[in-house]
Amino acid sequence: MRKLQTTLLTLVFIFGLVQPLFAADTLACWFPPAWESKAPQAQAIAKALSTGAGMQIRPRIAKSYPEILKAFDSTDQNLIYVGSFVQAIIAARKLGTPLVQNMNGKELYSGVLIAPKGSDPKAILSNTPKQIAFAVGASSGESSAKAATDGKAAIGVANHGAAVSAVIEGQAKAAVVKNWWWEAHAKDYPTMEMSLIAGVSIQGNPDNVLTASKAVPVIVQDKIKKAAMSNNAAFGKNANMQPFDSGKLAFSLGLMQKGKIDPINYRW
Repeated sequence: MRKLQTTLLTLVFIFGLVQPLFAADTLACWFPPAWESKAPQAQAIAKALSTGAGMQIRPRIAKSYPEILKAFDSTDQNLIYVGSFVQAIIAARKLGTPLVQNMNGKELYSGVLIAPKGSDPKAILSNTPKQIAFAVGASSGESSAKAATDGKAAIGVANHGAAVSAVIEGQAKAAVVKNWWWEAHAKDYPTMEMSLIAGVSIQGNPDNVLTASKAVPVIVQDKIKKAAMSNNAAFGKNANMQPFDSGKLAFSLGLMQKGKIDPINYRW
């Protein structure tokens, strides 16, 4: 009887050690709020990572960016698939490790100035710096606009479309938007034209980077990295997942510094 009791106690002890290991095999993979319209792709990415890494990875589309940063600053294991602004904040706060990036031909982007045709872009930036519209929380929007105006740009809006609309409606003198966004939408704004901003409109902001939070062990990071690189199709057309060097965030962090944005204390 005593031998049976000893055996049962041993099994209970072992199970107590093993159970947390299974719990640790469940991660959340976060996507930005804009991905609400791309839920099927978020599910496909999480499924591919789950299968390839041999663990349960659940997709989560954030309601806000602070929600993501709060998760990354916890003891829970999290992933995030997002662009340079949030990645720069994560890097500055030492909240995670970048793993891979989607090298799909548009992996680097810039902020460009959009103003009414015939206007003087340099004069607008110099004479009315506060009247520049930009997408809040975007390297191609907020960071670029503020870097171009010594931190004075003040018309923050929800997205690039709203920034250009603010110009058309007379609420702003110009807008700063993502170069790839403008390339796709220029035809919708026949009265507007694009200009490059010296020292700012440089394609140096990395997009679509998969990062692991500080709570994810290195051995798990390696599994996820390999899973991502083995499942390009899940990340979209022309996707090519490759290892990411965190040094590539230097340009985005530099824009923040030039625009007087503090990534440590930034709040949406």
